[in-house]
Amino acid sequence: MAAPSESSNAGLGLQQRRPHALGERFISILLMTAAALSVVTTFAIVLSLAGDTVAFFREVSVIEYLTGTLWTPLFSNPRFGIWPLITATFMTSAIAMLVAVPFGLAIAVYLSEFASLRARSLIKPLLEVLAGIPTVVYGYFALTAVTPFLRGFIPEIKSFNSLSAGLVMGVMIIPIVASLTEDAFNAVPRGLREGAYGLGAMRHEVALRVVFPAALSGVAAALLLALSRAVGETMIVALAAGQNPTFTLDPLVPVSTMTAYIVQVSLGDTPYGSIGYKTIFAVGATLFIITFAINFGSTLIVRRFRERYD
Repeated sequence: MAAPSESSNAGLGLQQRRPHALGERFISILLMTAAALSVVTTFAIVLSLAGDTVAFFREVSVIEYLTGTLWTPLFSNPRFGIWPLITATFMTSAIAMLVAVPFGLAIAVYLSEFASLRARSLIKPLLEVLAGIPTVVYGYFALTAVTPFLRGFIPEIKSFNSLSAGLVMGVMIIPIVASLTEDAFNAVPRGLREGAYGLGAMRHEVALRVVFPAALSGVAAALLLALSRAVGETMIVALAAGQNPTFTLDPLVPVSTMTAYIVQVSLGDTPYGSIGYKTIFAVGATLFIITFAINFGSTLIVRRFRERYD
């Protein structure tokens, strides 16, 4: 008489597990679709850039493009050296990182290791507000407030310059550095901190000599992600840095970054299919390669740090 009861219980358990299995399969398919969508989007971007980029290099020498220091594609005597745009992009990004890295790391260390619950509840929303401000607002702030302020100390600074654009861009990416670095610090096991405190270490020693090295892979990833964000920024540099593609490392004069040039030509009256129009895709492809290289390098660096400290 026990056999029918056992078989019925087994059948009931199978019926109960079946909806859960279907739900897990649906979630798995949904997540796989999301991952595939990101890959498809990336390939679509590459394909959209490839056609006109190839057409551009059929008319322009690759050597001139990669070695030239004059960028005047819309002039009567066009020149196609990309280096003025590259140097301007990395100069503004470097200034931004000089601002964002120390402040972002300091905020992350404070929030993770020193701040009280009340202080954290006040600072975290302020960082979120800072991250949510539209970049066009940052651009006008750099142009109308930061540049006049800097002119009081540096009279020779121009109305459009990479210094004010880089400073404001650094403020913009502080939340990225602070938030991601704090997450990396919070992921460090509590036992490491308690062991250091048990050995008599001070709080700042625990933060700098225990937590920071243990979270170094996450910190490196945060910094490289912030660098990628700075390289790809558009509105701040378009409004505050100018649109003059000059090959210079002087942060006080107008320059044009790669993103600012794309905006300039896209909003102009450049004829469709002209060589000037095709420069948009060539510059966009160059920017894509640079950001891809930064992200790929960040992956290698993070992997190296994890192998060293895990």
